[in-house]
Amino acid sequence: MNPPTPAIVAQSAVRRLPRAALWLFCVAYVLPGFLGRDPWRNADMQAYGFMAELARGASDWWHPTLLGQAPEFDALLPYWLGGAAIRLFCDGLGWFSPEVAVRLPFIALLALTLASTWFAVYHLARSPRAQPVGFAFGGEADPRDYARALADAGLLALIACLGLAQFSHETTPSLAQLAFAALAFYGLAAGAQVPGSHAPSPWQQVTPHTEPDHGRTPAGPGLLRRGRGLIALVLGLAGLALSGAPTLALLLALGGAVAWEFDARGGGRTFRRSFDAPDDTHDARAARRKAALVLAAACAVALLASGLGLWRWRIGAELSPGSAARLLLWFTWPVGPLALWATWSWRRQLASRHLMLPLWCAGLPLFSALTTATPDRSLLLALPPLAALAAFTLPTLRRSVSALIDWFTLLFFSGGALVIWGVWISLETGVPRAPAANVARLAPGFSHAFSWPAFLAALAATAAWFWLVHWRVGRHRAALWKSLVLPAGGAALCWLLLMTLWLPALDYARSYRPMVASVRQAIDGPGCVEVADLSTGHLAALRHHANLDLVRAGSARPSLNAAAVPGCPWRVQARPLDAGSSGGTAKTWRLVATVRRPGDARDQLLVYRRELP
Repeated sequence: MNPPTPAIVAQSAVRRLPRAALWLFCVAYVLPGFLGRDPWRNADMQAYGFMAELARGASDWWHPTLLGQAPEFDALLPYWLGGAAIRLFCDGLGWFSPEVAVRLPFIALLALTLASTWFAVYHLARSPRAQPVGFAFGGEADPRDYARALADAGLLALIACLGLAQFSHETTPSLAQLAFAALAFYGLAAGAQVPGSHAPSPWQQVTPHTEPDHGRTPAGPGLLRRGRGLIALVLGLAGLALSGAPTLALLLALGGAVAWEFDARGGGRTFRRSFDAPDDTHDARAARRKAALVLAAACAVALLASGLGLWRWRIGAELSPGSAARLLLWFTWPVGPLALWATWSWRRQLASRHLMLPLWCAGLPLFSALTTATPDRSLLLALPPLAALAAFTLPTLRRSVSALIDWFTLLFFSGGALVIWGVWISLETGVPRAPAANVARLAPGFSHAFSWPAFLAALAATAAWFWLVHWRVGRHRAALWKSLVLPAGGAALCWLLLMTLWLPALDYARSYRPMVASVRQAIDGPGCVEVADLSTGHLAALRHHANLDLVRAGSARPSLNAAAVPGCPWRVQARPLDAGSSGGTAKTWRLVATVRRPGDARDQLLVYRRELP
């Protein structure tokens, strides 16, 4: 006997979110943050530096380096994408500047993340054990409409995550890992469909006289369509391995194969009884064949990563229990609490793929976040499966809890938007004086200028927020995704306001351009520049913003005219020479300038000039 499902959903509750609104919503979230700014410190600038080195031919494509220094992430594919984009769209076609060209593939990666999450939730919701309770006299939700409504909710839940905004708009391997992890998650969700139970396309129309198919179609799909889940899974695993996460790729495949086996053998039983299910059914045999293919693909991916030298363990927990709890709470808000509620509400269905797969795909990054030195970037990969679990919360959510979410979201994001507008008005008019004074203190030297495009975009987003609030509090037909409209809309609103009204100030404070401009001004004569004790971000910024001819201190330089100049006339480093810096002495070099980055006095560069005998 199948365990009872907690979902009670009528057909009136699975109304479709208008596609035009959904597309516009995604575009309004994806583009701001990629356009109109310089590469930010630290990871964004570092990744751009390696991509620019590949594009100019100064580094080996199989071993990206910057002045001989390897990247922090043992990744290849993200740097290939950025370098190839610069070569094609900047050097070849001349359409964009290098800063814009390098972001084009990463815009596509963020779009891939959103699309993969939508389709993953759709296929999970199409599984038989995820269906809502059937009514005695009909009127329950149609399986396809139910899956679409949950997929819309999953996409809104992902956009609502507070931790997604910044990292998903950087040109770093973290975004590539997120995109391919979401693609692998979709492949696991869609690949679990066995022949004969393949979910039809979400765009396929249903005639009014067609009976619900409950996850089955009478006609078998084509070979490509039948295997697109496995194709997406293999591409996702390979992309993860080439983006610096081969261990995660291997564990995702192993856990996915086990989840397929449990789901096929369980047949609706509880998690404990699924081990005792007969394994000679057609579904079990088909699941076993697919599991074997996935395991073979995972082994191939592991060998590929090992051959390319991308396999490296990074175990180094730095979070205390309190810090880990705070990070989990704000980074995964609001999908974290909703995912916990979904796990409890569907606890009788833990052997089903619509719970096992998201739990496994979210559990691995959660564990990685607690055992690595970059917990926030590891936690980023858990957001798509957590958003899927949050979507399955909605059929079980009480009206009082839904109202609480709406009111909290309304107050939180409306307050955030009010603060952003208030600071901008202060910068424009000087009233009130305190916000403008705080900006001047945090970003000394910043000069504010009015921008009509930014103002109009922010004004349109604010008007859309007021309309969305009016729609939510008004009388309208119930929809499963209605509880996530305000969280997603508020997160998108505040992110768009930050990337329009506050972008000049944020770009000034987080970019290396003002700092490098001061360094370039201090170097008032031609010649190469020795560098020592500098981070990869500093090296990339000096190369990109100032176009300096950099030479690592102590390295040979065959092209230097030693007869005229016995070395580079300039030197830039982060620490004074008498503090143990590599190469040179205080008698050889004279300090010319000390340059600090606006907003962070601890981030400084020292400019030296060689004292000729």
